[in-house]
Amino acid sequence: MKKIAKHSLVAVLVAGFGFAAQAQAQAPAATSVYAIDARNVVARDNFGECWRTGYWSPAAAAQDPNGCACDKDILPKEVCEPKTTAAAPAAATGVKPTGEKITLSADALFDFNKSTLRPEGKAKLDELAEKVKQIKLEVIIAVGHADRIGKDAYNQKLSEKRAASVKEYLVGKGVEANRVYTEGKGKKQPVTGDKCKGNTKTKALIECLQPDRRVEIEVIGTK
Repeated sequence: MKKIAKHSLVAVLVAGFGFAAQAQAQAPAATSVYAIDARNVVARDNFGECWRTGYWSPAAAAQDPNGCACDKDILPKEVCEPKTTAAAPAAATGVKPTGEKITLSADALFDFNKSTLRPEGKAKLDELAEKVKQIKLEVIIAVGHADRIGKDAYNQKLSEKRAASVKEYLVGKGVEANRVYTEGKGKKQPVTGDKCKGNTKTKALIECLQPDRRVEIEVIGTK
């Protein structure tokens, strides 16, 4: 299963890559949620895959003119292959995918500095798996995050392992593997800002940085 790291999650749950030198991401997603280069076309990496901006999300990609060319594999079929049957009412445009995004504390899923799911974490994912059965699932995107304690490479790997653990468990509960994409952000996207002072691994700092240790799960589908 490929990671969504090639590009950058509707959770019904309570639980990056050198950039080509010539590519220049344009500001806000007023025009595109993908990086646009000097030729005014979507910038791509050496594998031919589109570079996303920080404004990218599955819902935004579905509205972007470049979305189907870049992310057809994870966008709803009706977005990239609209039906044109004459019998359909003019106003009918199909059911739009809906969803919600919930951020779960990694501590609710894993022990500190671990990627093995706790019993409490499994219970939360059980709830998600049951709710997923009630919708026509398009995609689940699980993104792991870590706090700033420790080296970059270690935190990156830890965040990836946590996202992978979430996927493995959901697949074991009947979710199709090709519907679950994972990504790790390491400590690149903290939510604590400059609130927590110091770098020494103290109990106080660990507790303060707790919000940064999280897993974001986004599930997209239709009812």
